[in-house]
Amino acid sequence: MADQAKTSNKDLRLNTKSGHAERFMPMLKALAAREELNEVIKTRLEKACTLLDAEVPLFPNDFRKDTDVSALINGFADLDAQALEAVDREFVLAGRVVAFRSFGKVTFFHLQDRTGRIQVYAAREDLGQEPYSLFKKTDIGDIVGVAGGLFRTKTGELTVKAGRFRLLTKSMRPLPEKYHGLKDVETRYRQRYVDLIVTPRTAEIFRIRTRVVSAMRGFLDSKGYVEVETPMMQAVPGGATAKPFETHHNALDMKLYLRIAPELYLKRLLVGGFERVYEINRNFRNEGISTQHNPEFTMLEFYCAYADYAELMDLTEEMLSQVAIEAVGSTAVPCQGRTIELAPGTWKRLAFFEALERVGGVSPEVFRDYERCAALVKKLGEKVLGNEKLGKLQAKLFDVLVEPELVQPHFIYHYPTDISPLARRNEKDPEITDRFELFIAGREMANAFSELNDPVDQRCRFEDQVREKEAGDDEAQFMDEDYVRALEYGMPPAAGEGVGIDRLVMLLTDSPSIREVILFPLLRPEISGSGK
Repeated sequence: MADQAKTSNKDLRLNTKSGHAERFMPMLKALAAREELNEVIKTRLEKACTLLDAEVPLFPNDFRKDTDVSALINGFADLDAQALEAVDREFVLAGRVVAFRSFGKVTFFHLQDRTGRIQVYAAREDLGQEPYSLFKKTDIGDIVGVAGGLFRTKTGELTVKAGRFRLLTKSMRPLPEKYHGLKDVETRYRQRYVDLIVTPRTAEIFRIRTRVVSAMRGFLDSKGYVEVETPMMQAVPGGATAKPFETHHNALDMKLYLRIAPELYLKRLLVGGFERVYEINRNFRNEGISTQHNPEFTMLEFYCAYADYAELMDLTEEMLSQVAIEAVGSTAVPCQGRTIELAPGTWKRLAFFEALERVGGVSPEVFRDYERCAALVKKLGEKVLGNEKLGKLQAKLFDVLVEPELVQPHFIYHYPTDISPLARRNEKDPEITDRFELFIAGREMANAFSELNDPVDQRCRFEDQVREKEAGDDEAQFMDEDYVRALEYGMPPAAGEGVGIDRLVMLLTDSPSIREVILFPLLRPEISGSGK
C-alpha cells in the first residue's frame, strides 16, 4: 500500500516549479482516482501554471465581443483581397479554438462560436514578443477573444488578422482528435457538451429541434390557442396508459407521481372556459428504454372546444407540414433511406380494423374472436395475460403487423373502446371511439380523439381501469374523482391531441434513435454507486 501511495504521489507531480501547481492538486487527485489522468492533461496544467506566473488570468469575465462569425462570413465572404483591405474596421470575436497550426513567428487557428467557425492569423509582429509568447500556450479547446481586421490568405481563405488576443477560458482537457471525434455512442450522449463542440451535425439537430418547438407555438398562437402550464407532480396521475414514477413530499407526508400526461388538467381548463389551450410539456413514464422511448420526453398537447377528432386530422396535416417547412425548409423529408412527404393532401386515413385486415393481413374472423386473436398474439411472440379485454389483444396485433408498415403519414382512426378510456364513443358503434393515432415512418407520432365529456360514462371507464389495475395491469389508469367532478360541472364538446416532439424531431433530422434528439438522455451512472 505504501508503494502504491508513493507511486501515486509521483504521478501527481507537475513538471514545473511554479507555486501555482498546488492549486491543481484536487483536480489531479480526482482524475487519478477515476483513471483519467494522462500526460496531455498534465502538460495543459503546466501551461496554466506558466500563464498564472505571468499574471494572466485563466478565467476572466471582462471581455465583450461585438461580432459573430456568421456576420463576417455572410457579410464579407464574396469580397476579394483588395476589397477586404478597404474595410477599415476592427472586429471583436470570441469562441473556442478548434484547430491550431504554429509556424514559429506566425500561427493560424480556427475559432468556433455558436454561428460557425473562421480562421484567425496571429503573428509575433502584430501581437508583440511577450504577448505572442504567452499566446503560444494556447491549446485546442481554449476559449479566446480576438480583435482585428479581415484579409484573404494566399489560398483565398477569409481570415481575421489578430491585433489583440485574450485568453478567456483555459481548457484543462483535450478535445477528441479532429478526424476521429466521439465515436462511442454512449460517450456522445454522456458527454453531450463535447459532442456539441466537435460534431456539427449534433448541434444542427438541436437547432432544428428549437425551430420545431418555435414553429408549433407560432402555429397554435395564430389559431387562438393559449399556452398554459399544469402540474408535473400529481396526487393522481392520469391522461395516459403508462406506469408512473413515484416520489414523496416530506412536508405534506404524501405520495406524489411525476406527470405521465397533462391531459386531465388541460381538460379541466376547458371546463373553466379556456376553449383553446396547449402545453409543451415534459412527461415521465417508468417504462423501458429503446430507440423510440426515453423515460423523460417532451410532448405538445392541445385541446379545442367545439371540435371533433376529424377536424384535428386536418389541423395536424396543416400544422406539421408548416413545421417541416419552417424547421428544415421542405415537406419532403429524408428518413432512413426513404423520402417522407408531409404536404397536406397526401396523408392517408384508415380505420383501425380496416388497417388490421388490409395492412396486417388479419381476417375479421381472427381479430374479432378472443381465443383466435389471443393465439395469434402468442404466435407473434407477444405476452397474453388471459384476463385482458379483446381490444388490448387487437392493439398488440396492430403494433406488430401494421405499425411498422405505415411509412408515409397515416391517420388510423376508430380505435376500440377497450383501449381508449378517455375518448368519446362513436355514436353509431359504441365498441369503437372517435380517436385517431398518426403514424409516420413506422412510428406513432400523435394520439387524438373527440373528448369524452359524459361524467357517468367517464366514471364507468375509470372503474374498469381500476379493476384492470387490481388484476395486475400496472399501466392501467387511476380513478380521478376530482376530474369526474369537473366533468359534472360540464365540459364543452371538444377534441384534443398529443404530439411527440422527440419523435417528430427524429423524423425531421433523420435520426434513428430518440437519444440523438434529447440533449441529455437517461443513462446508467458511469461509476456504480456514485450517484453522479
